[in-house]
Amino acid sequence: MTNKRFKEAQAKIEKDKLYSLEEAVKLAKTNATAKFDESIEIHMSLGIDPKQSDQQIRPTVILPHGTGKKVRIVAFVDSANEKIAKDAGADIVGTEEYIEKLVQTGVIEFDIAVAVPGMMPKLAKAARILGPRGLMPNPKTDTVGTNVVKMIEEQKGGKVSFKNDNTSNIHMSIARASFEEGKILENAQVAIAAIKKAKPASSKGIYIKSAFMTSTMGPAVKLDTATL
Repeated sequence: MTNKRFKEAQAKIEKDKLYSLEEAVKLAKTNATAKFDESIEIHMSLGIDPKQSDQQIRPTVILPHGTGKKVRIVAFVDSANEKIAKDAGADIVGTEEYIEKLVQTGVIEFDIAVAVPGMMPKLAKAARILGPRGLMPNPKTDTVGTNVVKMIEEQKGGKVSFKNDNTSNIHMSIARASFEEGKILENAQVAIAAIKKAKPASSKGIYIKSAFMTSTMGPAVKLDTATL
């Protein structure tokens, strides 16, 4: 977005106003004028202490309309599940040979990794590659399990996980600007509900301190947290 277009978009937003979710969706979609299909994002500042292990936020949720992003999935499975994984829609079947290739080259060809429990010890050698990128399969994000078909179909169908950063913020890509307003709103409501449900018991005081909605290249719209 050019500086002129950004200023024009910013002019549509009242500086000190707190917007409802419905109003923010309309503005974020209207202000997404880049030449590509921008993501619609929600950014929150949370009342948590990220240094405390019991205050880490990592909810997993299925967005009703998906994110609009085509995801490439690798399924790390044993030989008995190779055909099952492929038929379920895995882009890559992660055999032991593939793990060796991954370790040797460090080349990432996928966006999400799922695995059966028996492959996790074999995947340990790739942890230094996958871990820093948030790609290591984890039971907490429903990416380790015995039901290979279910894991793949859920990930393909819009299952996402969000995680706070080390400054207590959380960033969520919840739709594309090309989505209808109603679909963006429904995705946003589901994502926010998941964040609220994930509030740690040890978190005291205000939980959602501030929240904004924006498109990839557009200005931020401040949300009225009291109505979320």
